[in-house]
Amino acid sequence: MTDIVLATKNDGKIKEIEHALSLGFINWLDYTDFNAWPKFDESGDTFKANARIKAAGVAKYLSTPAIADDSGLEVDELNGMPGILSSRFAGPDADDAKNNRKLLEMLKDTPYDKRTARFRCVLALLFPNGAEYFAEGVVKGHIAFELSGTEGFGYDPVFIPEGFENTMADIPLAEKNRISHRGRALAEMRKILVQLFGQVA
Repeated sequence: MTDIVLATKNDGKIKEIEHALSLGFINWLDYTDFNAWPKFDESGDTFKANARIKAAGVAKYLSTPAIADDSGLEVDELNGMPGILSSRFAGPDADDAKNNRKLLEMLKDTPYDKRTARFRCVLALLFPNGAEYFAEGVVKGHIAFELSGTEGFGYDPVFIPEGFENTMADIPLAEKNRISHRGRALAEMRKILVQLFGQVA
């Protein structure tokens, strides 16, 4: 059994990652298992850079392998915004509700065919010895005209993935993990973990 720490305090992400990477040979740990937790300066200019900063920070601080993700929404009409600023789109005191409200307001006069967007996720697996592995996933879709659904977090209530009529927040977790950006990145990370530890899930 190998301990790996999930380098996030986002309970929604923890739930998704543990669900998707439920592997019998890995014991998942998170911030609730520790008395102290490192702070990060997410100063990277890409999702990959920020994922690496978080995973490396936890791996070094706790001397345990760590997985972190950095993910966000890229809206074509907004020249790729909010991008790496997705969680802070509405300002330093932003939360999901404020971010979604700002996004819908900025797109209020934009027709559906121009509301194209994509969710992007990069996962980083870092070891205390410096070894690192990455996985990426992308899902395309459109921005809805209003919030819908209660199953997701972040921009899930306003993002309609290609091939669906409902938002990510209307889609059950198992289905969401199959088609989402994080789900696709997690599928790639699952392969990496199986290869690294030499066991079949």
